[in-house]
Amino acid sequence: MGEEFRSVQLIDGDGEFNFPGVEHFMKATRLAECGLSYAVVSIMGPQSSAGKSTLLNHLFQTDFREMDAFRGRSQTTKGIWLAKCVGIDPCTVVMDLEGTDGRERGEDDTAFEKQSALFALAISDIVLINMWCHDIGREQAANKPLLKTVFQVMMRLFSPRKTTLLFVIRDKTKTPLEHLEPVLREDIQKIWDSVSRPDAQKDTALSEFFNLEVTALSSYEEKEEQFENQVAELRQRFAHSIAPGGLAGDRRGVVPASGFSFSAQQIWKVIRENKDLDLPAHKVMVATVRCEEIANEKLSHLTSDERWLELEEAVQSGPVSGFGKKLGSILDAYMSEYDTEAIYFDEGVRTAKRKQLESKALHLVHPTYQALLGHLRTKFLEKFKNDMEDALKSRKGFASSVRECSQTSILEFDQGCADAAISQADWDASRVREKLSRDIDAHAHSVQNAKMSELIRRYEAKLTESLAEPVECLFEAAGKDTWASIRNLHKHEAENALSEFSSSLSGFELDKVAFDEKITNLKEFARSVVEKKAREEAGKVLIRMKDRFSAVFSQDKDSMPRVWTGKEDVRKITKNARAEALKLLSVMAAIRLDENLDKIESTLLSTLMDAPIAQERKPVTSTDPLASSTWEEVSPSNTLITPVQCKSLWRQFKTETEYSVTQAISAQEAHRRGNSVLPPPWAILAIAILGFNELMVLLSRNPLYLLVIFVVFLLFKALWVQLDVSSLFQNGILSGFLSLSTRFLPTVMDILRRLADEGQGQPHVPQNPQHPPLDPLSFRRDSQRQAQLSNPVPDASSSSSTLSSPRSGVECPATSHMVDADTEASSTA
Repeated sequence: MGEEFRSVQLIDGDGEFNFPGVEHFMKATRLAECGLSYAVVSIMGPQSSAGKSTLLNHLFQTDFREMDAFRGRSQTTKGIWLAKCVGIDPCTVVMDLEGTDGRERGEDDTAFEKQSALFALAISDIVLINMWCHDIGREQAANKPLLKTVFQVMMRLFSPRKTTLLFVIRDKTKTPLEHLEPVLREDIQKIWDSVSRPDAQKDTALSEFFNLEVTALSSYEEKEEQFENQVAELRQRFAHSIAPGGLAGDRRGVVPASGFSFSAQQIWKVIRENKDLDLPAHKVMVATVRCEEIANEKLSHLTSDERWLELEEAVQSGPVSGFGKKLGSILDAYMSEYDTEAIYFDEGVRTAKRKQLESKALHLVHPTYQALLGHLRTKFLEKFKNDMEDALKSRKGFASSVRECSQTSILEFDQGCADAAISQADWDASRVREKLSRDIDAHAHSVQNAKMSELIRRYEAKLTESLAEPVECLFEAAGKDTWASIRNLHKHEAENALSEFSSSLSGFELDKVAFDEKITNLKEFARSVVEKKAREEAGKVLIRMKDRFSAVFSQDKDSMPRVWTGKEDVRKITKNARAEALKLLSVMAAIRLDENLDKIESTLLSTLMDAPIAQERKPVTSTDPLASSTWEEVSPSNTLITPVQCKSLWRQFKTETEYSVTQAISAQEAHRRGNSVLPPPWAILAIAILGFNELMVLLSRNPLYLLVIFVVFLLFKALWVQLDVSSLFQNGILSGFLSLSTRFLPTVMDILRRLADEGQGQPHVPQNPQHPPLDPLSFRRDSQRQAQLSNPVPDASSSSSTLSSPRSGVECPATSHMVDADTEASSTA
């Protein structure tokens, strides 16, 4: 249990008041800060009467010493003990009194028991009377003689004070509480009626001094669970006990919490000095009561004073100029009235009550003072924000703007605090000032972070814009000097950005460590942009390789589409195209921003260029340079494509480009067949020898037959070429004849019409062309579909354009849409 909840002995068994212990208790529990918002509860009853300490410990979660049941009934609580209740609002302190009629003190020594009971009734708001259930209705029941004596002295010794007597019936039997309570109240009323009272109070009812409450609890030992539930319900009644309608809602004459220890000490002193319970000295009693009445009256008038209410209301809306002078004059007026009315009373009492009045008055007005400080803090915090915003708009340095605006706001806040101070109290505004300073620092830090983040984002976006697209263009046209160009581009753009960024950071006046960190982060970001783009392009390396192969293989040195006439060296062209694609792969294999030399290109060329596909598919051996996951002289962090991945990509590349090579070879053969229209030489020689006699006979009869035969030959040749007979019969004889039958007559008519137009000197315009001009794109799509039917791997192609970056000045040529080798072969055929 925490120190603030530990019990302390208020009065020991010899009747000595433990003032240092009580003072320590008040500091630990911070009781003096509660003002009037606290309650005092005490318990009294016969010794070991069903466990008073046990009840308090369960009810208020205190740590009073309890009786050991195995040692029998004996006195466990000596004197009066004090503790703070746990978890009850308002702050509640509880007193555990020594049991009455204990055998340890004897039957004749009852003075201490009566004094402690009287003390409890004097300072308590609620008194628990712990009693046995079977004592109800008994004439000689415990506590009855004691209550009678207490009632008599209560009227003579103290000014009327409303105290709540809560009778706790222990070890309740089966008799309902509704039947027990009337009997108990009747017993108490009989005791009250039997007490002799002064004439002025002879007809005073018991309810003028006491509120009577009754509750019952089951046996703790026999029905512990039921006992715990009943105690929990009883505990709820102590929440907000001093509020209207609570157990002590109509209490009177409450001593401020700060004077609890002094008041308790003085009351006990009076009781101890009057063992026969005589009245205290008349002078001190009158002074005490009267001075307290005057002080309460002045405090009540101050609470309803119109000037104070207007000032309080004005503060709720915002700062009030001259608050300290106005409030000071109001307090001085009421303190002067108190001094005038209390001048003839005891000086010590008068001074003490004046201090109490001043304390209460300051306690009343202090929340308004705190509210005023809160308004001042809010006002000058907003002023700092506005001044800061204006200073930044005027492009002043950030750090210098913060210093200037902060000093101005703090200075004006101090002036406002001085205006709100009063002479009656030395109120400290340092906490609010510190809070304002922290708020200013927090806002400045927040703005700095926002500005810094915005600045960093702006330069990161600038670097991304100036590096990403140019780097991508350089990778598209990857060559020997690609990484050198990228390094130059990276260095140039990074230096420009860092120079501007450093100038922007100077206004924040960062320390060297923070400044260097920001610069380093931006450098790393610039590098990360290039690395990120390199990794993106590395993921598209196979497409780039096929585009490069297609550009070299399908175009001549003038970038014109290559026509396969049969004179080209397909093997050499293929080797050159593959070499260019392999160079592109070597460029994309690693990041080379640090100018470190490597042997990637030479390794790839020596290992892959002359290796056949069958050999490449063999299991890698330890002597294979590409049988590794890292490159020599290249760190893993800079590796984009590992050697093993390069080998796999090359194998896939050769497989997917093999079709283009095959189509080029087929195109050459088709071109040769198309140009070879004459029969083989041996056939011509045989025809000449065997048909010589018939030809001579025909010519001897009519030489014009020779001309007719020549014309027929030309017509047959034209029809053969125009109808592309060889291609029609590639899909079968039946489909060839069907296609030939549908095209023969229109083709003949077209040839005749063309001859007629040429004879008249007019250009020929086909009326219903059977073969419209070919769209390269549609023709390419048809060729690709034919290629997919024979090989599932499509041919590589890419669009042509020239990209340029206005920031970097880097031009990026890309390969053009080209007709595949199979398309060229078909068109040539």
